[in-house]
Amino acid sequence: MDKTSEEIRHDFPALDQMVNQAPLAYLDNAATSQRPAPVLKTVEDFYFHDNANVHRGVHTLAQRATDRYEQARETVRQFLGAESPTEIIFTKGCTEALNLVASSYGMSQIQAGDEIVISIQEHHSNLIPWQQLAIQKGAILKYIDLTDEGEIDLTDAQEKITDQTKLVAINHASNVMGTITPLKTLVELAHQKGAVVVADGAQAVLHEPVNVRDLDVDFYALSGHKMLAPMGIGVLYGKASLLEKMPPYQYGGEMISRVQRQESSWAQAPYKFEAGTQNVAGAIGLAAAIDYLNNLSWGWIQQQESDLIQYATQELKKVDGLKLYGPKEAQRRSGVFSFNLGQIHPHDVATALDMAGVAVRAGHHCAQPLMDYLGVPATVRASFAFYNTKAEVDQLVTDLQATKEFFDHGA
Repeated sequence: MDKTSEEIRHDFPALDQMVNQAPLAYLDNAATSQRPAPVLKTVEDFYFHDNANVHRGVHTLAQRATDRYEQARETVRQFLGAESPTEIIFTKGCTEALNLVASSYGMSQIQAGDEIVISIQEHHSNLIPWQQLAIQKGAILKYIDLTDEGEIDLTDAQEKITDQTKLVAINHASNVMGTITPLKTLVELAHQKGAVVVADGAQAVLHEPVNVRDLDVDFYALSGHKMLAPMGIGVLYGKASLLEKMPPYQYGGEMISRVQRQESSWAQAPYKFEAGTQNVAGAIGLAAAIDYLNNLSWGWIQQQESDLIQYATQELKKVDGLKLYGPKEAQRRSGVFSFNLGQIHPHDVATALDMAGVAVRAGHHCAQPLMDYLGVPATVRASFAFYNTKAEVDQLVTDLQATKEFFDHGA
């Protein structure tokens, strides 16, 4: 990687702006990342030169669009370390990917009395599908608790995952607590009991290399927009042996083998799960985002973020009245920092920060059961990516201190 961190920032047009007369400090990366110019250019190039529907035409543009779409699938396969591109299904995001597994694998394989195990810190996208599946099938939904520092309690996991457990759904990294899940360990626990594992990788794929075969995970879902790619594109990885026996998730064009008046047969995976016109530009943009990350090198990305996490952990502790949730030690957490500032409502904190140009998120972060578990209605969340800087950490800390002073003593 030849570029400096400052040169990297120039690749992201959205970062170079003023917000409320202050330099933008974009610290909402857990919600969505920004896009680098090469990704934007790739999407523009597709629409300018190759725009056509895939798999449906013999004309030149259709062939070019199909080639680029299938090459994107191969790029994703390599990125995730999957064995075959047939294990890569394009979706509109992580939410749809998780719903696909619940609606297809879950509805066909889970029976009354079976156990589904998730953690209390799951995003609603990896909670509600399993909750509703359990209701519909008469299955039992169980929750893994957390340690005092907000990490997955492996002792509790061992107790909750039993011989009756048929599916474990878990995030690879928390969107609230800043914790990194010991996914490989949980996969081993689940497989010992004969359960399949569905991993929500939305918060992991921008921050660390992922190899699904090394993890031995059965399903892995991700969203492109959280890893530099356009909105509206996601991926479901599934082991070929599982995808083969799963029924389609949606019906229509593209996913069929043959249609007759009274019955139909389905294409093989991945196409039987990709009904209708796909987000071709999104898939191509996702491949461009992967190329961008690979060109930076994962070693550089992880070192950059490690330095930021250590610095942010150190500096946030200096803010009087700030309560940080999740691990207190920098080496045990990701770049997601959820906190509350004294008795000030999180939305007031986020509004005050926005007035100073700092973009953070406030609310329950699509994790209401976790908020109940923590005993709070909401938190403020600052989340970092490799293009953030220590100067932005300083900007956050300074403005948090000013916010506390204002609410404590007035203007």
